[in-house]
Amino acid sequence: MKKMIKRLRCQKGVAAIEFAIVLPLLMIIIFGIIEFGLLLYDKQVITNASREGARIGISDVVVSDAEIEAVVANYVANNLITFGSTPTPPVTTIEPANRTGMDFGEDVTVTVTYNYDFLMLPNFVADFAGVKTLATTTVMKMQ
Repeated sequence: MKKMIKRLRCQKGVAAIEFAIVLPLLMIIIFGIIEFGLLLYDKQVITNASREGARIGISDVVVSDAEIEAVVANYVANNLITFGSTPTPPVTTIEPANRTGMDFGEDVTVTVTYNYDFLMLPNFVADFAGVKTLATTTVMKMQ
């Protein structure tokens, strides 16, 4: 009888089974934290690219929309975390389109839109959220 009770109380292997049950959930949480950290970092890069474009747009020298778009695209290409893949270029909108003859203090608006592709958990996260569009707008006064 004592042998039977001793066998029922044996706990060998229980920790391994519990670990196997908890490990997938733990990995999803860890990679989710990393993924959304990358998303927030890329959002900040898009914000800084918008600021750089607006800063060029308000200068005394009138620059074309293509030059502002090139500055934004260059900043994004150099600073986004993409793990080696080529990032899709952002969509840049500049208002007003014609900045010649603008007076001191008038607004120049640069809007940058970027489609964020999930890197680490693309299938799992994309099923819930789809493609995440990051957009930011910077308004600066003409100098």
